[in-house]
Amino acid sequence: MAALSIKNWLGGTYHQIRSSRKFYNYSKLRDNFSNSSILSGLKGLHSGRRCFVLGNGPSLNKIDLRRLGSEITIGCNGLFLAFERMISPPTYYTVEDVLVAEDRAAELKRIKGCTKIAPLDVKQHLDGGDFVYCNFLRRYAGIPKFGWAFDKRAYWGGTVTFFNLQLAAFLGCNPIILVGIDHNYATDFNIKKEGKVWTSQESDQNHFDPSYFGKGYRWHDPAVHLMEASYRVARAACEARGVSTQNATVGGKLEVFPRVAFESLFEG
Repeated sequence: MAALSIKNWLGGTYHQIRSSRKFYNYSKLRDNFSNSSILSGLKGLHSGRRCFVLGNGPSLNKIDLRRLGSEITIGCNGLFLAFERMISPPTYYTVEDVLVAEDRAAELKRIKGCTKIAPLDVKQHLDGGDFVYCNFLRRYAGIPKFGWAFDKRAYWGGTVTFFNLQLAAFLGCNPIILVGIDHNYATDFNIKKEGKVWTSQESDQNHFDPSYFGKGYRWHDPAVHLMEASYRVARAACEARGVSTQNATVGGKLEVFPRVAFESLFEG
């Protein structure tokens, strides 16, 4: 996929408003935006340990999530709907999409027992929920770009999984194992489509729970081609630094990462 030449949103916004009356409020927000000391403290925290990056596809129903009780895990979005099947919440919990942050704010803020991370630009929805906020670039030149300095910036790549892969790499995890990433979306059920913002009019067919994006919940038109490009960039970036990436999803259509059987990871 050709790189997109898009002006850096953060830098552009800063220069546009620095001389305006809004600059004072923006400066206050910027001073608090990243909790940089907290994020910096995560660098290499789990060096050499494996990490499971959890997706929310239907295949998540085909594995025993209790297996992950003692593992480093990164969950996201509506995974809280599966908490009753888990020994404990994920080690890290993320939300990147503004629609998910807004529509699921109450549930996301109630999650306890894990480090929660989200971009600064969704803070207005999640404030008070014990989230750590990072500098997240949604618009930049050379999309998709994989970042290694998560405490400084992370990059958008069409899916929260790309965000989570950057976090896992920053944590020093090796290998990084994907689970529940089906990489396949049904779009022919009852959906109200308004540009790239879609609203489900019936039960969700694309996730492990039919209420995930159930009736009334909004989601973005899944840009699978961009996700695919982002996964390829992530794999290449990790391999260049000696970090192994594997796909332990049961079934699904993601073939970018080498496959490994989920159950085989717990043998012996």
